[in-house]
Amino acid sequence: MENRYTQEFAVLPSVCDSSAQLGIPDTFALFMDLAAIHAEQLEFDTPRLMKQGLFWLTVRTRVRFLHRPKMAERVTLSTWPEQPSRLRTDRDYTITQNGELLVAGKTEWTILEMDSGKLHPMAGVFAPDFTFYPDTVWPEPFTRMKDEPLEEFARYTVRSTDIDLGGHMNNAAYLRALAGLFPGKDWQGMNIRELEIAFRAPCYEGNTLIWQKREEGSELLLRAALPDGATIVLARISRA
Repeated sequence: MENRYTQEFAVLPSVCDSSAQLGIPDTFALFMDLAAIHAEQLEFDTPRLMKQGLFWLTVRTRVRFLHRPKMAERVTLSTWPEQPSRLRTDRDYTITQNGELLVAGKTEWTILEMDSGKLHPMAGVFAPDFTFYPDTVWPEPFTRMKDEPLEEFARYTVRSTDIDLGGHMNNAAYLRALAGLFPGKDWQGMNIRELEIAFRAPCYEGNTLIWQKREEGSELLLRAALPDGATIVLARISRA
């Protein structure tokens, strides 16, 4: 089994934003797709796990943008899982061009037991002879984002097009929703260098997300909550 998955990719208009570069929400979606392709090759993809009453769950994702590729450019995508702990595993991603790193990402995953709602041990998910790719895109841990109310700036109603096969809002849909809450010139004007998002609880079609924010220097802290105050996601944007 190949411990690292790599493919060539053309940056098509469908994944570009108004700057004619690979969109930020599209990058998160692209990394999710890469993970799904590799998981299928490794025989622990979502359809197989669901037959066992299990479901892959994204805990948090961080993506660093050194240079977003432009429309029609060709790049190389890569992903690989790191050595898992008992209940969690990290997966790394890179986008490169002619050997130059353009974008790097990391996602923390766990496996949910659909009936009990408990986390399922990672033991047995990877084949006994699987050799983990030794590289990591960065060694430091994910940010511990403080969960506290911020200033409300927008509301978003979860749509049918946001829902994935698990019946809840798709991870990448949060980023699409977030980007759409800002005028285009403001979103592009942030010159985002890093975006990190932590998923705290699921939400469903028809739910209202109350988006809140606070600026701290070059960082923008974000929180999305339900009207009852339950936290759904926390996010952090680092701007140039």
